[in-house]
Amino acid sequence: MKAALVHHLVRLLIVPVAAALALLLAGAPGAHAATDLSKVAGQLRESPVYVDPAASEQLSQADADALADKIKEADKPVFVAVLPSDQPTQGLLKNLRTETGITGLYGIRVGDRFNAAADRAVLSNQGVNNLVTAVRGETDARAQLNDFVDTALRSASGSAPSSWSEGDAGVPVTGLVTVGALLAAGGAGAYTLARRNRRRHEEERRAALEKLRVVVDEDITAYGEELDRLDFHPGEPGADDAMREDYEHALDAYEQAKSLMAAADRPEQVKGVTQALEDGRFAIAKLAARREGRPLPERRAPCFFDPRHGPSVADTEWTPAGGARREVPVCAADQARLADGRDPMIREVDTDGGRRPYWDAGPAYGPWAGGYFGGGILPGLLIGTMLGNMMATSAYAADYGAGYGDFGGYEGGDVSGADFDSGDFGGGDWGGGFGGGDFGGGF
Repeated sequence: MKAALVHHLVRLLIVPVAAALALLLAGAPGAHAATDLSKVAGQLRESPVYVDPAASEQLSQADADALADKIKEADKPVFVAVLPSDQPTQGLLKNLRTETGITGLYGIRVGDRFNAAADRAVLSNQGVNNLVTAVRGETDARAQLNDFVDTALRSASGSAPSSWSEGDAGVPVTGLVTVGALLAAGGAGAYTLARRNRRRHEEERRAALEKLRVVVDEDITAYGEELDRLDFHPGEPGADDAMREDYEHALDAYEQAKSLMAAADRPEQVKGVTQALEDGRFAIAKLAARREGRPLPERRAPCFFDPRHGPSVADTEWTPAGGARREVPVCAADQARLADGRDPMIREVDTDGGRRPYWDAGPAYGPWAGGYFGGGILPGLLIGTMLGNMMATSAYAADYGAGYGDFGGYEGGDVSGADFDSGDFGGGDWGGGFGGGDFGGGF
């Protein structure tokens, strides 16, 4: 009886003690779950500075807003995140860059530790190292981050991502603060001009997309007609699994192209549409060869003169009017025309000056051509043309996307998604509490 009573009393004591310990642990510093990087990335796509609620004692909202305004006013792709001291740091910068998907310079403060990394197009590895070394000894978060940003804005290349300015039609609080500061400094005229230029820029991009819609709709229609002419039925006599797979691939490409074009709201997104059409046409070519008992075709670029002609069969020398001689991929029909001394059947599009070949019709056709021809061969095909000259400029990627081979890669502020050199965001012993391998042990 006495043993049972003691056991009962012990249980009565254990329950409240355990509950109290649980409450203490729940409220203890560092006991919260790690910050979700997708949430941080989502906020950084909208504004350059993110402060985790659990780290708000490091940087106040007013200081964070002032820092964000400074970065936006400079129009540079610089990102700052302030996270609690128990945030896991293994691969942190690399993972945040992947989640954010924007080419830029990223600085992160975790507790009292700091580190940064950048895409090489924005700042070299040595430049990042020098930046970090210069500010790492500072203990005050506000002073450290302002020093980091001040130096970064003088060093970083590229422009701020367009997503920071979306939604400017409203009047957010930070916008009012910025306007007030500009007015006080006598900069109202500069602010108005910047907004007007940005609005005109967006209008030009929308107009470019509408031009592309006409051309891409023609491409999609032509592709659908090609599928109809194929007149293949999966259950027809002689059809095998390989034929059915080619046909299914071709149908999927058709649906993907229509879906991507319907969802496109920026010119650079057209690249995915024409990639799908190019891939589907190769599936059609394979299916046709199987049905006719011919050898399967080699995977080649589409006909340069008009991708609707389908995969090319050879590379032929050709000289555009006023341009240099170069080799271009051609379909069988255009190969025969050139051999006979006739002009190829060139894809022309509407311009303000009338119908012109697509390579002389303006910058919007870069993504369209890039999807068909890929990054590797496109520069050689377009060298000396209006489109090729435009795509070679540093400003082109910010307006119409990048990744077109030797025309240049992603620049600061470009949306690259996970397409970036992860080596820029890992490796090397950066010293202090943030060094070692892939930011292991520190950052």
